[in-house]
Amino acid sequence: MKRIMMGVVVLSMVMLMAGIAVAQQKGPAAVVQEGCKADIAKFCKDVTQGEGRVLACLYAYGDKLSNRCEYALYDASAQLQRAVTALNYAATECRDDLQKFCSDVKSGEGRLMQCLDKNSAKVSTRCKQALKDTGLK
Repeated sequence: MKRIMMGVVVLSMVMLMAGIAVAQQKGPAAVVQEGCKADIAKFCKDVTQGEGRVLACLYAYGDKLSNRCEYALYDASAQLQRAVTALNYAATECRDDLQKFCSDVKSGEGRLMQCLDKNSAKVSTRCKQALKDTGLK
């Protein structure tokens, strides 16, 4: 049970970090909206946005997409992959600190990062460096 709870804490931290990392740059959604603007207008203008419907529409017309749109989709995918890799690194490096100092903290809304900040004097050098490396600190 303790292992499952720790998994939930780490996953929540990854999700929080993903939101922060994406907000610091031109996010994948903006890249796709900008790069695929003409293709969306041409093929998906009647699709209601949200829940991945526009992406599904673009996928359906994959063989007809412009080079610009294809590149935007690739770029967005690469951004997400880099963020996931970086966040996995940070979550792994901070796992022991989260378990030691924040196991009673409910995940979400930045509470885990606040807990690490509150305990910054005791947080391991590995965790601090990982947060710095990923741009979270």
